[in-house]
Amino acid sequence: MRHPPRSMLLAVTGAVALVGAMVVPVVTASGATPACTVEYSVTSQWDTGFQGSVRITNNMAPVSSWSLSFDFAGGQKVTQGWNAKWSQSATTVTATNESWNGSLGTGASVSAGFIANWSGNNAVPTAFKLNGTTCNVDSEPTPPTSPPPTSPPPSTAAPALHVSGNKLVDADGTNRRLLGVNRSGGEFMCVQGYGIWDGPVDDAAVAAIADWKANTVRIPLNEECWLGLSNIKPEYAGANYIAAVKDLVAKVEAHGMTPIVELHWTYGQYTGNSAGCSDVHATCQKPMPDAQYTPSFWSSVASTFKADQAVAFDLFNEPYPDRATSTTTQAWECWRDGGTCPGIGYEVAGMQDLVDAVRSTGAQNVIMAGGLAYSNDLSQWLTYKPTDPTGNLVAAYHVYNFNTCANESCWNSTLAPVAAQVPLVAGEIGENTCSHAFVDQVMKWFDDHGLSYLGWTWNTWDCSAGPSLISDYDGTPTAYGTGLRDHLRALDG
Repeated sequence: MRHPPRSMLLAVTGAVALVGAMVVPVVTASGATPACTVEYSVTSQWDTGFQGSVRITNNMAPVSSWSLSFDFAGGQKVTQGWNAKWSQSATTVTATNESWNGSLGTGASVSAGFIANWSGNNAVPTAFKLNGTTCNVDSEPTPPTSPPPTSPPPSTAAPALHVSGNKLVDADGTNRRLLGVNRSGGEFMCVQGYGIWDGPVDDAAVAAIADWKANTVRIPLNEECWLGLSNIKPEYAGANYIAAVKDLVAKVEAHGMTPIVELHWTYGQYTGNSAGCSDVHATCQKPMPDAQYTPSFWSSVASTFKADQAVAFDLFNEPYPDRATSTTTQAWECWRDGGTCPGIGYEVAGMQDLVDAVRSTGAQNVIMAGGLAYSNDLSQWLTYKPTDPTGNLVAAYHVYNFNTCANESCWNSTLAPVAAQVPLVAGEIGENTCSHAFVDQVMKWFDDHGLSYLGWTWNTWDCSAGPSLISDYDGTPTAYGTGLRDHLRALDG
């Protein structure tokens, strides 16, 4: 779902504590300013890999290009990165500027991130050089005082999921329909500088969702906030953002509900047909994910949650390459294969690229992939279905009363054939009428076919700004939300 203007949303800003990240602070013993400083941090770590970042500050004369080097001492190996060209020879890591961030004035800073493998121990580098000059002179790196973060333990409340034929099932083979709500906020608050979540996400707020008898919560995310790119306020990015997402996922699972982490807003400038914004940054919905950052995002997310198969992954909210390309075939090829797509000015990461990024971490979590036309068109989804070596791939579908495929005739002709072969989840259902007659029809058809659906959205926006299920985070429904609440409770009964 596209979002209403920021002025029409209610923002609640909350501070989120940095939990367990390894950081090397810059501390000068003499009080003199070093020629350059480098802050190195591990923002997330799992059994065989980690996500790291460096913040470089140049205190020398301005430079038009930069190169940072440091040595690993714990068997680490950089596999991918962003905001710099990363390379490694033996133990020496080098990060050189991209074409667009080479200029570094006196006192200016730049941040870059990477993902790496490790074995033995994840020792923190102790020496850094910027353009050959030693940084952090007179400083003593402070070792971490607490163990690095690890992947969340497998849930005991929410069931681990996998695909069996065209059904989602738990570890015992029992069918599991995903029925619940979306919890918007994580995709826009951070990039707009207001916080991480829109409204409360404490235990009481999550319990209110469970009280509707929902068993699933979809959590939209922002790739620049997760990766901690330099345009985001640090308090809402990187380790802070990841910690907040992990905390919400844990709360959802503690109430027996399946968390779906979903990529909503991404990097890449698009100004063509149906553009949501002209900004290169992740401030709106883009037609396709970008090759520069999205595979890194999914490698990191998958590594963070791969020990917990109760968590499902939704690769990209609402693809719409069909609005940019000349033919439907071009759109579906772009959707699956990415690369240089007609009408899209940045290099695209296709669904196959993202499936590969997730599976390369060893994660076997269920993956959802939405089709064209803002996930409303699944007509050729089976033809262009990505290859998943685990077989845990699900078709994702979105439907609102104003969409093209929004009636039983279309559902019977395009959705039923897909649902006969793979699980199908309607990740978003809704209507803009401030009522629920349309979603009632959707839920009946999906119930009759044993399929899954989630209402958009568990936020307190006025219905004129977008389909809002609640008027208060205690679970008080709007007239529109009453339809979903009463239906879920009736199914549970």
